[in-house]
Amino acid sequence: MNAVRDDDPSSGTAWRYAIMNFGLTIPAQASSFLLLYYVDGQKLSPAWAATIMTCFAVYNAIDNPVIGFLSDRTRSRLGRRIPYVRYGTLPTLLGFALMFNAPFSGVDQPWALVAYFAATWWLWETAGTAVGTGYLALLPEMFRSYAQRTGVAWRMNVVQVVGLLIGLALPPVLAARLGWGATAATFAVISGIALFSGLGALRERPGSQQVQALPLLEALRATFGNRSFLTVVLAQTMRFVTTGTLAAGMGFYVKYTLGHPGGAVTTLLLATAFVVAGASLWPWRVLVAGRAGARTTLMLAFAVTGLSVSLLAVMRTLAGVWPVTALFGVGLGGMILMGDVILADVIDEDEVRTGQRREGMYYGLSGLITTLSGALVSLAFGWVAHRYGYDPTLAVQPASVAEGFRVFMTVPPIAGAVLALALLSLYPLHGERLAAVRRILAARAAA
Repeated sequence: MNAVRDDDPSSGTAWRYAIMNFGLTIPAQASSFLLLYYVDGQKLSPAWAATIMTCFAVYNAIDNPVIGFLSDRTRSRLGRRIPYVRYGTLPTLLGFALMFNAPFSGVDQPWALVAYFAATWWLWETAGTAVGTGYLALLPEMFRSYAQRTGVAWRMNVVQVVGLLIGLALPPVLAARLGWGATAATFAVISGIALFSGLGALRERPGSQQVQALPLLEALRATFGNRSFLTVVLAQTMRFVTTGTLAAGMGFYVKYTLGHPGGAVTTLLLATAFVVAGASLWPWRVLVAGRAGARTTLMLAFAVTGLSVSLLAVMRTLAGVWPVTALFGVGLGGMILMGDVILADVIDEDEVRTGQRREGMYYGLSGLITTLSGALVSLAFGWVAHRYGYDPTLAVQPASVAEGFRVFMTVPPIAGAVLALALLSLYPLHGERLAAVRRILAARAAA
């Protein structure tokens, strides 16, 4: 039996940490309505809106590793991570609320609206990245054992699923009644309660600031030279390719392939996947992860996901898609449960190699690389739309479009699942190698 350390986190601490993820999830999901708000509501030119979003997508990819690197090098009386969470939360929520409260119109003051959108987005994105990076970087530090990490991971993702449903389903409904400004302010308050309620539970490891941080180039070499990290982060990118394809393509698949009006049906299908994913987190943790370990659990989850989307290739009715979507949710539950857990193992191995805890750099670079998934999904969508003749200006689409969106909903996610399985088969940090890392760190902690 493992001895219980005095600083081992309690179940209450795990829940308080997890609930903070609820506060991060709602604004992130609700931000998907920014284009609707600015283009349709504030009459911003679609070209300008697309330009701003593209520029900030690039900025988002860059600021993740930069803030992560700065976090690793931070030295303060509050620690390395906690200052980013504590002092970044209010600016994050303020920026989010302000984005949906633009005082300008694209008709009368287009340049003022462009500047306002860019400035508030920059505030929200920069502060939000600081909070998110600091928050995630604390997971491997606060929760040191595999059991603790899987325990907090299922809690985090249960509340994340609730946040996903709120952030994606409620904004249009509330905005119709309250307006976008009041809706965003309400979400900011709810998110703030969740985030600030967990601040007191955050802890950093004693002595984590005593080791001198690596210089930037040396830190990048150590990270990109880590085979465990590269295989995991590329596999995780395939996870976002799979989920991104489902989210982007479900409406087209339902409308054009199945011949059923979209709207509420599409929303309910996506909600089914997320709800089942949340419900499957505990079984994944108890029945699979505890016995199989992080790598094998993640491989099983990708296999289930690949199987489920392959069934979409033969489905001809909406009734058949419901159980397939639920099966996809089961696979998704395993993937989201193990994502942060397996990366924490990678960070532990890095500590053995470098003598440092570099969660900030690893989570930052992981965020940079996984953003490539959006570009891959967009490229696949563009190719399918062109190849199969989809034209949004046509009142009636050619018959080939039905097959095109069947291809889009199956080929990219199946390819992603297969590639993820191949990458994870090359992942070296399992079995005796992982056990050796844990023994070394346990000996250091006991010394």
